Amino acid sequence: MAGSVTGGEDHIVVVGMAVEAPGGIDSPQTFWSALAESRELIGPFPRDREWPLAQLFSLGRNEGWSDVRDAGGFLTGAVEFDPAFFGITPREAVAMDPQQRVAMRVAWRAVEAAGLNPAALDGDGAGCWMGVSALEYGPRMAEVSALSGFRVTGTALGAVAGRISHSLGLVGPSISVDTSCASSLTAVHQAAAAIRAGECEWALAGGVCVMGSPGMFVEFSKANALARDGHCRPYSADSTGTLWGEGAGVIVLERESRARRLGHRIHGRLLGSRVNHNGKGVALAVPSAPAQERLIRDALAAAELPAELIGLVEGHGTGTPVGDPLELTALTKTYGAPDRAGGGAKLGSVKSNIGHAQAASGILGLIKMLLCGAHGHIAPSLWSDNPTTAIDWESTSLRLATKFEPWEPVDGVRYGAVSSFGVGGTNAHAIVAMPEWEDTDV
Repeated sequence: MAGSVTGGEDHIVVVGMAVEAPGGIDSPQTFWSALAESRELIGPFPRDREWPLAQLFSLGRNEGWSDVRDAGGFLTGAVEFDPAFFGITPREAVAMDPQQRVAMRVAWRAVEAAGLNPAALDGDGAGCWMGVSALEYGPRMAEVSALSGFRVTGTALGAVAGRISHSLGLVGPSISVDTSCASSLTAVHQAAAAIRAGECEWALAGGVCVMGSPGMFVEFSKANALARDGHCRPYSADSTGTLWGEGAGVIVLERESRARRLGHRIHGRLLGSRVNHNGKGVALAVPSAPAQERLIRDALAAAELPAELIGLVEGHGTGTPVGDPLELTALTKTYGAPDRAGGGAKLGSVKSNIGHAQAASGILGLIKMLLCGAHGHIAPSLWSDNPTTAIDWESTSLRLATKFEPWEPVDGVRYGAVSSFGVGGTNAHAIVAMPEWEDTDV
C-alpha cells in the first residue's frame, strides 16, 4: 500500500502553512518549539476586551453552575491589526470581527510560506475555504452605534473567507464553513474536493477562532463542562471538562504535479478525507462512536491505506468526560488492533497545549501533525500520564503520546490521521502522508 502513495496518483498536497496560537505563537517554527518542549500555552483572561470578568468568575456561586477559572488559551495579538496594509479604513477595521483580521494576516503568511507573492495574485482563480463560528463580537446590528454601517460585513461569517479573497484578489470559490468544532477540517476537505473537481488549481484552507465575548465560558459553566482546574486534559482520568482557546491556521493546497512543476516544497499529501453526521439517536451535542468509526473507515478507504500504517493520530480530545470515551471507542476499533505488528499508533491532542480552539481546532491539529512529520518526532500530549479508565488499554495497541520520541517512517513516509467533531453532530477525519525530510526548516 505504501507504494501507491509514492506512485503515479496526483495527490492534493500541502505546500505552505501559517499559524497563530496562544502564548505569542505566530509561526510554524515557534509552534513546533512549544509542542516539542511540552509547553502549556494557557494564560489568564485578556484584560483589554472589556469583558465582565468579575461577573464571569462569580458564576460558580449560582446553584447548578460551575466555576470559571481565570484561564484559557488566548491570542496575545488578537486586538492588533494594520488596516492600511490591507486597504481598510480604521473605522471599518474596528467594526470587523477580529476573526476576519486574524484570518487575513495568517492567510497572507501562508501564501508567502508557499513561495508565492501575496501582492501579485490579483485575478488568480485560487479558492479559499475558512472554518469559523459566530462568537459575538461587538454590538448587535440593531443597536445604533459608532460601528453602524459596517456591521453587515463586519459580523458576517462569509466575510472571513471573503476578506481573504478580496485582500489577495482571488476570484475562485470563497466559502466560510461553520460545522462548529469540525469547521476547519471540513474546510480542508471541501477545498481538496474542489481542486480535484477542477473548480480551482490551488486553494487556501483553514480556520480561525477569536472569542468576541466570553459566551462559551458562560454556556459551559451552566453545563458543568468546564475544566475545574484551568487545564485541558484530553483522554485523562483527571479530566473534569474542556478549556476554551483561540487560534488560527491556514494551509495552501494544490495538486502534487503542480507543486513539483513550480518547485514548491511538499509538507504532506492529503490521501483522503471524509465528513459525516451522527444522525438521529442521542442529543444533538453528544458525540456518536458508531458515526466516528464509520467516518474513519470511510476516510481510510478513500486514502486506500490500511489502518496499520498510521503512526500518529491527532484526536479531537476535548477533555470532556462524555466526548473523550466515545471518541476512544471509535479510535480503538479502527487504529487499535491488539495484535498490530511493531506496536500501535500514538494518540494526542493539541488542545492539551492551547485549549479547545473551537472552529480552528482541526487545522491546528493538522499543522501539528505536519510539523511532527517534518521533524520526524512525535510531540507529547500533555496530562497523558494518567489515562482515562473509560476504556481497557490492555486490549488495544493505541497508546497516548506521553513523551517526545522519534517517529519512524514506513518506506520513507510517515502516515497520520486527524479528527474533529462538532457540537452540531458533524464529524471530520483526514489521512495525511508526510515525506521524510532531512531539512526541517519549516
